Order: sequence, then C-alpha cells, then structure tokens
Amino acid sequence: MKKTAIIATLILSMAVVFIGCKDKRSPGSVYMPDMAYSRAYESYAARDSSVFTTDPNDAGHKIFFNNLPPAGTLKRGELFPFNVPNDSNGLLNLSSLVKNPLDPLTGKDLEEAGRLFNINCAVCHGAKAEANGPLAAKVGGVKNIILASPGYSDGRIFFVMEYGQLNMGSYASQLSREQRWRIVQYIRTLEPKNAPAATTPAVAKTDSATVVKK
Repeated sequence: MKKTAIIATLILSMAVVFIGCKDKRSPGSVYMPDMAYSRAYESYAARDSSVFTTDPNDAGHKIFFNNLPPAGTLKRGELFPFNVPNDSNGLLNLSSLVKNPLDPLTGKDLEEAGRLFNINCAVCHGAKAEANGPLAAKVGGVKNIILASPGYSDGRIFFVMEYGQLNMGSYASQLSREQRWRIVQYIRTLEPKNAPAATTPAVAKTDSATVVKK
C-alpha cells in the first residue's frame, strides 16, 4: 500500500512537471484564469451594444458606460479645476483673482512652454504673438497678444484658453491645465520689458468669488 502511494505520487509529480514545462513561453495550465487574465474592460474598447449603452435614459435596461471619469475627480498629477464661471463677471473680475499656480519656468520647462505655444497658438497669433500667424487673415479678428497681455492678469489669459473668446475656441480639450498655465508664462516672456503689470480690479464680495481656486 505504501509502495503504491509512493508510485502514484511520483507519477503525479512527473505529470505536473511535463504539463507545466512543456513550453517555456507558455505558463501551462492556469488554475484560476480570472486571477491571471483580467476581465476588466479597456476604456475605448468596442462593446456589445446589446449589453452596454452610452445613453443615460437607457441605463435601466443596459449597463451604462460613457467612458467619462466620475464627476469631480481629477487625474493623477492634474491641477485643481478652474472654477471661474464663463460669463462677463468671470472674465473681467473673477479671473483676475486666480494666480498662476506654477513656479517661474526656466531652462527646458520654458522651452517646452514655447513649443506648446508654437504648436497651438502661433498658427494664428504668430511666433511672437503679434497676430501675424499664417491663419490670422483667414480667421479674422485675431488679437495681438503682446499689445493686450500686459494689461491682463494671468487668470484672464487662462480664462480665454479655458473657454475661448470671439473667433478663438476653447483649448481645454487640447491642453492640460498645467500646459495652459505654462503658455501663460511663456506669453509673459514675449512682452516688452517695460510693459506695465496687470492690475487686479476691485471686486465686490460675492458667493461666486469665494469659490475661485488656484
């Protein structure tokens, strides 16, 4: 009986070795496949429309999934939201209360800010922000940033990139908040050295002003 048990143990051990090591590129038999291979869905993978829906009105009949992050969440490393409302009071008054959250840029960081400006802004505003970019004449109404920016606060310039203004659309989907603040700093380097600093207007205390964050 003891000899039979030993032989059975040896046979079982050899079977495990041969099954598990028949191919060095293969992990062999997987005991718990759900643990080894995740069933999680990739964010932009195609989904079965008979099971999933992006229409919130159909959420009771199917699994609702719209690829968007939960409301109020921030991705890792992202700056706090720009809470200034998109209205005239936000543009003229509240945006001036928002300070640039980044430290002054130097070296490679400043070069990167210039690269972002040239890719996203210079096509209309020109390499020196003088409204002479290759598309300026076609778009029309392109602002000379160098003439305007010395009187604008950092928050107001950011406001325009956040929401857009006149013929300029919003760049909130093309550039992260940090990238837009970098561009604001780069614009400051293009201004004349003797340009007057922007002044912060007097703003009446309102509930909306108290929610402005950096």
